[in-house]
Amino acid sequence: MTTLDVDSVRAFTLVADFQSFTKAAEALHTTQAAVSVKLKRLEDRLGQRLIERTPRQVRLSVRGAAFLDAARDFIAAHERAVAGLSSTTRRLVLGISDHVAGPELPALLARLYAYDPALLIEVQIESSRTLLDCFDRGLLDAAILRRDDDRRDGEVLAQERIGWFAAPGFVHREGAPLRLASLAASCGIRNIATRMLDAAGIAWTDVFIGGGTAAVTAAVSAGLGVGGFAYRVAPVGVVEVGTQFGLPALPSSEIVLHSNLSDTKSREALRIVAAAFREHRAPSA
Repeated sequence: MTTLDVDSVRAFTLVADFQSFTKAAEALHTTQAAVSVKLKRLEDRLGQRLIERTPRQVRLSVRGAAFLDAARDFIAAHERAVAGLSSTTRRLVLGISDHVAGPELPALLARLYAYDPALLIEVQIESSRTLLDCFDRGLLDAAILRRDDDRRDGEVLAQERIGWFAAPGFVHREGAPLRLASLAASCGIRNIATRMLDAAGIAWTDVFIGGGTAAVTAAVSAGLGVGGFAYRVAPVGVVEVGTQFGLPALPSSEIVLHSNLSDTKSREALRIVAAAFREHRAPSA
């Protein structure tokens, strides 16, 4: 009977998550050579090649892709067993910008729970500016948000394409002010959008200001006005109208991860979050 080694299986899942031996080694606080040895040990035991590695790319083989879910289940079962022997509950307070929280959020949380079932996860969804202020004040362990200013710290997770969206039946009459639905004045995307309109000499007027992305989504979907959204999180059923209405192109933005975690277990959990975000992030249109 084939016996699997937890460390080897964990190394495999991390290489699959990051598509990088370097990042997997960083997460495990070891070397690339050690990760390679663990992976080779696992492949030898299974009699299958799991990872295809070239100088420019690391990807799952067909067998590796088939084994990945079972490998995650194996690690999760191990972590649950270990957690059952501990009375210590760790806590991770994670902030996620309301312009970032999208369809990958359930998968992100599921991956985090599978990695560490004993972890108490607290998620706060607010504007990027609010979350950055909370992070700087030490109220968050980590934050995933949209970069709004010239601040260059944080790990870049993705580039987001931003566009103008409206309900299919929305009508914008030429010469009339553009009807805007947006978050409050502190919203970075709103500020960029209004500056771009002003620079282009396009008149605009607020018709809806929401206290959260869900409210703005509802307003745009209902046809009240035009809203700026990342393509990834644009409401279902709306259409991009920038070209149709002659609106200035909105610049893309960076999604960054800020963290002040120091203990090894929490930092590893956060790397799982980052990997899950990258893996499940729907591609921009």
